[in-house]
Amino acid sequence: MNTENLKTNWAQFIPLVTVFFFWGFVAASNDILIPVFKKAFDLSQGESQLVSVAFYVAYTVGSIIYMIISYLTKGDLINRIGYKNSLALGLVISALGTLLFYPAANTGSFPLMLSGLFIVALGFSLQQTVANPLAIALGPITTGSQRLTLAGGINNLGTTIGPLIVSFAIFGSAISGNTEMSIESVKTPYLVLGAAFLLVAVLLKFSSLPDKPQAVVEVEGETNTTRSSALKYPQLVLGMIAIFVYVGVEVSTASNLPAYMEKNLGFLTKDIAPYISLYWASLMIGRWTGAVEAFTDDMNLQKILRFIAPYLAFGVFLGVNKFMNHDLTPFYVYGLIILVLIIADMASKGNPARMLLIFSILGIVALLTGMATNGMVSVYAFTSVGLFCSTLWPCIFTLAISGLGKHTSQGSSFLIMMIMGGGIVSWLQGYVADMSNIHVSYIVGVICFAYLAFYAWKVTGILKAQGINFDKKVSNGH
Repeated sequence: MNTENLKTNWAQFIPLVTVFFFWGFVAASNDILIPVFKKAFDLSQGESQLVSVAFYVAYTVGSIIYMIISYLTKGDLINRIGYKNSLALGLVISALGTLLFYPAANTGSFPLMLSGLFIVALGFSLQQTVANPLAIALGPITTGSQRLTLAGGINNLGTTIGPLIVSFAIFGSAISGNTEMSIESVKTPYLVLGAAFLLVAVLLKFSSLPDKPQAVVEVEGETNTTRSSALKYPQLVLGMIAIFVYVGVEVSTASNLPAYMEKNLGFLTKDIAPYISLYWASLMIGRWTGAVEAFTDDMNLQKILRFIAPYLAFGVFLGVNKFMNHDLTPFYVYGLIILVLIIADMASKGNPARMLLIFSILGIVALLTGMATNGMVSVYAFTSVGLFCSTLWPCIFTLAISGLGKHTSQGSSFLIMMIMGGGIVSWLQGYVADMSNIHVSYIVGVICFAYLAFYAWKVTGILKAQGINFDKKVSNGH
């Protein structure tokens, strides 16, 4: 690919990742809404997780609606209306959802709040189905997964900022001393967000993004298209479960953290936002680290960037929290934990199955450490789960759709459907917490990581049997 093409693709990639930012902003903001709604509406821990259920189940509902429309019209909806139009439509749907926050906040209606979040995520479902494969398409296929990882890093810039903005809207600045929460104050950031959705929809409509991109996923090995459905491929079926539990452990670890810090450690709700921000910033730290190969083929430069990128992302987190007048002293020690991420990333050698196995084992270690300790050690342990979840999405996504050939887009839709795990697993952990305690409830996450480790081992054999070898790609500069 020549230099001009690279410039053009990066010019298309930059406006595309704006929607990745939106997904992260809203998803992480839910972790602030959960404790606020729990107190305001007198909910149990399990009931408070309905915020996550409403948001993440909407992804499944959206995928089902997409497939039904495609079936009834005898053609793929996205291919018919184009990728840009699909993204714009998804943003408009999400904007409509934010409008519900106005009457919901004024009337103090929890069901209406949930309905607004559901519709926002319904739009996100369509956006995700389009944007993930499109991010892979905008450049050399050999760096497609790294580009998806980079897009995830932009997503986590949103997750880092989101909790801080929403917390500020509800409680004011960190130095104000305000501990009173107002449901009515929730509507302002979401109405502003809705306006941003509409603005970006217009900008994307007139951008240079392709309406009909070429095949977005190509891997060496089997391209057998004689199978009648994507569900005939074991790597996809097992990968769907992997996406379910991955999103589940990623979301549930963060969404139950506020209750743990309040009940077990005595934190005030208004003081939890920086730690939720750190959790989601941890995903940004890991994804910036995993994306360095998308920028250069120089192996020596990659080694240097693997140390620079994570601490640059960590610096973004510190800078944002400094701007919000939060005390940074508790967070400096986290720089040592980031070294574990760097070593794990180097050990994976770019192989998605190996990375999935190593990071899943580290996720188990982090959760068990958090369960076995108390105080700030447990908080850092639970927060570090974000580091080890950081690159799992592109790993699972790449492994699950490898070798699907013409069924790739169908497989992608099935994977997006399984994002509902974020709501179901969060609710399950909340239920376990009600039955025992929040400390013990993190065993749910341990089980999720155990399955991911199993999938990493199992899918390696499945793909090798189909002639797909990611170690070969690494040796060729992947």
